[in-house]
Formats: sequence, structure tokens, C-alpha cells
Amino acid sequence: MKHSKLPSDAFEYYFSLGVDRSYTAVAKRYAVARKTVNRHAIAERWQERIAERERKAREATEQRAIETLEEMNARHLRVAKAIQARALDALRTLPLSTAMEAVRALEIGVKQERLARGEPTDRAAIDVESVIKREYERWLVRTDDTPRN
Repeated sequence: MKHSKLPSDAFEYYFSLGVDRSYTAVAKRYAVARKTVNRHAIAERWQERIAERERKAREATEQRAIETLEEMNARHLRVAKAIQARALDALRTLPLSTAMEAVRALEIGVKQERLARGEPTDRAAIDVESVIKREYERWLVRTDDTPRN
């Protein structure tokens, strides 16, 4: 019977053809009639199996993309926080006249953190100013031996 001439791995071959997939190509490969391939394809649900494999592949790809984005955002948050910490340390120790690089670093850190958290960055300048003012008020406290103007 011609139906049994098609080997059990015919579906895998069919699947491996990708965009060039056809029952005719399978028939040529295994030297059987196209009708034989068609009967097997219907009985073994080749089209449904292809659709299911492609759906699973899409889902896996989407999941990897999501995980990659989450990892990138987490990495960017760590970098932004490190920049902010270094900038705040510099603001504490540098005189006001030489602290502008620290201010720029703090601004970059805040913008990057906002971006990684999905927040708009246009408010970042206001946020940087408030952080700087708050830190100056907190760390630049006058002591008895501080000269007065």
C-alpha cells in the first residue's frame, strides 16, 4: 500500500523546509505520490502541528525579548543609581564653584533612572534641582569654625 511508504520522519522533513514547505517537495524527497503525502498530512494534522510549533516559537521569542528588556532596565537602574551616588558624594566634598561636573553627573543619573522606570525625562531638570538643594541643605551645615562672610 502506497500510504505506508512515507516514513515517520516525513513531517519533520516537511517542517524543516520552512518557507519552501510543500507536500510536493516531501513527495519528491521520499519518492511517493503527492496524494500519499496529503493523506498523511491530514491524518497526522501536519498543518495544526506546524501552527502550534510556530506559536510556541513566537511565545518563546517574545518571552526572551521581555526578559532582555527587564535585564537591560535593571542594569540601567544600577548604573543610574551608581552615578547618582558618586555625584552626591562629590557634591558633599567639593566646593560649590567646582561641583558642576557632579551636578551634570547627577542630572544624567536621574534621567537614566527615569528612562529605565518608564517615566518622562522632561521633569528631570526640576528633580535634579530639588535633589541638589536638599543635599546642600543637608550636608552644608555651618559649624562654629566656618568663616562667615
